[in-house]
Amino acid sequence: MAYKLFPLAALSLCLAGTLQAQTGISDNVVKIGVLTDMSGPYSGFGGKGSVVATKLAIEDCLKAECQGMKIELLSADHQNKADIASSKAREWLDREQVDAIADLTNSAAALSVQKLLKEKGAVGLFTGAATTRLTNEDCAPNSFHWMFDTYSASAGAAAALTRAGGKTWYFLTVDYAFGHSLEKDASEMVKANGGTVLGAVRHPLNASDFSSFVMQAQNSKAQIIGMANATQDAINTIKAAREFGVGEKGQKLAALMLQVTDVHAMGLRVAQGLVASEGFYWNLDDQTRGFAARFEKEHKVKPNQVHAGVYSSVLHYLKSVAAAKSDNADVVAAKMRELPIKDAVMRNASIRPDGRVIHDMLLVEVKTPAQSKGAWDYYNVIGTIPAQQAFMPLAQSQCPLVKK
Repeated sequence: MAYKLFPLAALSLCLAGTLQAQTGISDNVVKIGVLTDMSGPYSGFGGKGSVVATKLAIEDCLKAECQGMKIELLSADHQNKADIASSKAREWLDREQVDAIADLTNSAAALSVQKLLKEKGAVGLFTGAATTRLTNEDCAPNSFHWMFDTYSASAGAAAALTRAGGKTWYFLTVDYAFGHSLEKDASEMVKANGGTVLGAVRHPLNASDFSSFVMQAQNSKAQIIGMANATQDAINTIKAAREFGVGEKGQKLAALMLQVTDVHAMGLRVAQGLVASEGFYWNLDDQTRGFAARFEKEHKVKPNQVHAGVYSSVLHYLKSVAAAKSDNADVVAAKMRELPIKDAVMRNASIRPDGRVIHDMLLVEVKTPAQSKGAWDYYNVIGTIPAQQAFMPLAQSQCPLVKK
């Protein structure tokens, strides 16, 4: 099996065994496009790591269910702009005959592509986007949301911290679809557990200075400052908060969308004590450690939950194509719902009628430098949130695919 690599701006990775025409597979090739942030604030969140994760999924399927299939991988940078994301997706669907689009880091970009997927009849494998709208009011029959969303993030840290006595909250929120959704879901979780939301301040994506935002949150006197942001924005928020002494006088930070790669970028001295929900932790068991070792060999860092979700979603999609002997979106989507999800990263996973992939989530606390036993040993797993509790109940769904 040989790989031919092209520049990331137009990455096309062709993986093939001895090719025989696959019944029902158009052009005898299955094409997967990874559309993500390659250069901006979410590039560590998904980015090149999502391409590596897709490559590993393709390799694994070609060794098993997908033997003999031809699989082509493309990738592009949507630059966190909805118009660029939809333009690239349309090009892929119309000209390249791409069968599935994966990752879609950035909720605004994901929602714009979701509309095209409905129109064109391709499969969506959302991981990096967090908004619940993807499987709620904007759900689509051929789209699936893997790993986490704003509800699952809130079901962990927001609920746990409120129950532990953090009854008053103030939110520091990135001002676009993802941040709005995370603030809303976390606020509802706080109130459901007997807490009160005192207010919120919103900042632009990829802000350069968080001093004024942190000061406003600090001056609210709330017990918990809830961070409804992610990756570089979250890192910069935490650093600024530490400089202003947040955490030293009773006020705590809640990093609702923390990634292990964020902790690595900050270091344990800055990140210690943060509580978050995670869909995946590389050091959970032998299976996750095995996947992480392969990923790190290719990408030089441990995988975060986005990378793990991209791997799982693409592998399950390809297994379903192989089982259905077709790349028709409707046929494959039905097979995806039928087959069990089995891989190295997901636990207790299944697909609901709305396209939401539910699975156990982890409640983690960042270790102190003294507790860490080595590189990337960053989390104490302090609890497991069962799949049925971690995600928005179907009874609350506005998805038209859900029968009331």
